[in-house]
Amino acid sequence: MLTQRQKKILQAIVRQYTSTGQPVGSKHLVEKLPFKVSSATVRNEMVVLEKNGLINKQHSSSGRVPSKKGYRYYVDHLLDLSAVTDNDLLVIQNSLGDNYQKIDEIVSHSADILSNLTSYTAFALKPEQADVRLSGFRLVPLGDQKVIAILVTDSGNVESQSFTLPRNVDTEAIESVVRLINDQLVGHELSEVVKRLNTDIPIKVTHYLESPEGFLDIFDSVLKNAARDRFYVGGRLNLLGFSDHQDPHDLQTIYRLLDQSDSLSHLLDADSKPDGGVHVRIGNEIADNQVLDDYSLITATYDVDQYGKGIIAVLGPTRMPYSRTIGIVNAFRQELAKRLLGYYRHFYDS
Repeated sequence: MLTQRQKKILQAIVRQYTSTGQPVGSKHLVEKLPFKVSSATVRNEMVVLEKNGLINKQHSSSGRVPSKKGYRYYVDHLLDLSAVTDNDLLVIQNSLGDNYQKIDEIVSHSADILSNLTSYTAFALKPEQADVRLSGFRLVPLGDQKVIAILVTDSGNVESQSFTLPRNVDTEAIESVVRLINDQLVGHELSEVVKRLNTDIPIKVTHYLESPEGFLDIFDSVLKNAARDRFYVGGRLNLLGFSDHQDPHDLQTIYRLLDQSDSLSHLLDADSKPDGGVHVRIGNEIADNQVLDDYSLITATYDVDQYGKGIIAVLGPTRMPYSRTIGIVNAFRQELAKRLLGYYRHFYDS
C-alpha cells in the first residue's frame, strides 16, 4: 500500500517521463511536487517505489523511469483525465464530415483521423451486427468467361469479386443456381447462410450443375468477405517513429500482425467492453509474445444503437501521455457513434 506522498511522487515521475522521455531525478521532482519536501526525502521514497517494482533506475543517470507495473498503477489509480482541447474537438468534428457514400468510408477515414490526432497507429472496426441478413446475390457477365459476383446485405454492405468461369460451364444452369440461392437464402442471417452452404445447398445445386464446387467456391468467397470483421489501420508508419527498440525482426512481426484480420480481431476484441468504456493494456498484457512488450493499447467500443457496436483503438509506446490519449479516444468514439447513427438513419430508415 502506497502512502499519499509516494503516490504523488510516482504520478509526477510518470507525467514527467511521458512528457520528456528523460529519466526523472529527485531534484527535479522537488520542483514539481505540490508539497514541500527535501531531495533526500524524495530519494528515500523513490527507493520504496523501486523496491515495489513501480520504477526502475537508469544506469546512465541517477534518474528513474516508470516500469510496466508503475504505468499500470498510474492508469488504474492515479490517472487524472485531462479535458480534450477545443482544437481537438474541432478537428474531430470537422474531419468526420458528411460527404460519405458508404459506412466503410467513414470507418476507414476514422482510423486516419485518430492516428493524426495521437501520432500513433490507430484501428477502427465497423459496427458489427450479429443479425445481418442476405439481401441478394447475382453474377454480372463481363465477357470472355469473366463475371463479377455481387452480394448485398440488409445493412447496406455490397461485396463484389471478379471470377473466371470454366469454358464448358452452362450459363443457363448458372443462372438457375443464382435464382436458387436467392430463393433459398435471401432473408437469412449470414451465419445461417454459411451453415447451409455446408449442408443442404450443395445437394440442391447438383440438380443444375454436375460439379457444383466451382460455383459454391465463388459464392463462399464473397460471403466470407461480407461476413468478416472489417478493420482499418491508420498511421502504420508511425510505428517506426515511437518504437524504442528498432529491432527489424520485431517490427516485421508487428506489421504482419496488422495485416492479419483474425489476429487483429482477437487482439482488439479482448479489450472491448460491453458498457463502451475505454480499456488500457500495457506491455505483455496485450499479447503473449514479447513483441508488444514496449507498447500500450488503448481500446474503446462505440455504440450505434440497433445498428451494432464497433471498436476504435490506438497502439503507442508505453511512454505515452495516457491522460490526453484516453481523452481523445473517448471523445472520438462518441462523435463517431453520433455520425454513424445519423448515416444509418438517413440512408436506411428514410
